[in-house]
Amino acid sequence: MNSEEAFECINRLFLEKTKTSLSQGQKDVILGIWQGKTYQVISDETNWAYQTVKETASELFKKISKLLEIKVNKANFVNTIEQLCQQPADNISSSPKLISKLTNPFTPQHGIVDNLELFFNRDREIRRVFEVLNSGSSVALIGEEGIGKSSLLWKICQLAESCLHSPRQSVFLDLNWVNDENDFYSALCHEIGIPESKDYSLTRNLRDRRILLAIDNVGKMTWEGFTRGVRDRLRGLAEGSTAPLKLILAASEPLERLFNDSQDEGKTSPLAGICQEENLKPWDETTARAFIDARLAMTSVRFSKEEIIQLVQESGGHPRRLMQLCYRTYSRYMEGGE
Repeated sequence: MNSEEAFECINRLFLEKTKTSLSQGQKDVILGIWQGKTYQVISDETNWAYQTVKETASELFKKISKLLEIKVNKANFVNTIEQLCQQPADNISSSPKLISKLTNPFTPQHGIVDNLELFFNRDREIRRVFEVLNSGSSVALIGEEGIGKSSLLWKICQLAESCLHSPRQSVFLDLNWVNDENDFYSALCHEIGIPESKDYSLTRNLRDRRILLAIDNVGKMTWEGFTRGVRDRLRGLAEGSTAPLKLILAASEPLERLFNDSQDEGKTSPLAGICQEENLKPWDETTARAFIDARLAMTSVRFSKEEIIQLVQESGGHPRRLMQLCYRTYSRYMEGGE
């Protein structure tokens, strides 16, 4: 859904509920927020005063919250309106509370969180990753399965344009979709947009390129079909502050341990030698509670204090486990008609 479609949906809701249409100022604010712009950018591009933009947005959120009977703010605005507009036109005006029950907010239960509006926390880790990248080194995100490595990797790619001191093209490559070393080179060249190549031809084709290469599930390089050579090649392409590649890898264990063939005959691990490791840990209690509150803010449902305590304790702050437990709890509310 684009910004104009979102505006039309919201405007239709106001026409049906209040018999009034949104103003041009309100439209400009909606379009800007939908496109991820700050209030200052909206002000600069529309010639509305900054304070006017801010007050217009605040009043809009209050009105939409009243119409839908759920709390709407800048953080959950896009997700809420997308849910609203996915409904048949007849449903939009029938029962506002139905909107909060359409989609369980505790998703995805598995896999990557690739919606910026739904990504949560990890500010400290993001800051540290860009400190390392901007110092000229590469990074490896290390953490157990389901801790959020893939989502963080994706988020960093989205932030690269604004956070890297030296511009680089972000390329995200998930090795779950790659079969072997040859397939890896083919996928890499395709995503970067260069002729399919390997060995020196790859080095030549990358000579004038600057890429931030994010490799998810890098542990698959231990599987049959991959050799140490591909890791040596990546190291060669990533050494030096102006190297064609800067790497950010996601793995379930430290690279030295993951690629234990690197210690053969006194050799050192190629990737471990150039990547500073950032260990991802489970959320603490405060963060886990904040996550639950943030997701429930999109709905009319509120978990009890006892439920929240149990969810935090049972999950141990593990993001995926907490998501799954919350999903089940939310589903019980819906099934029970609460």
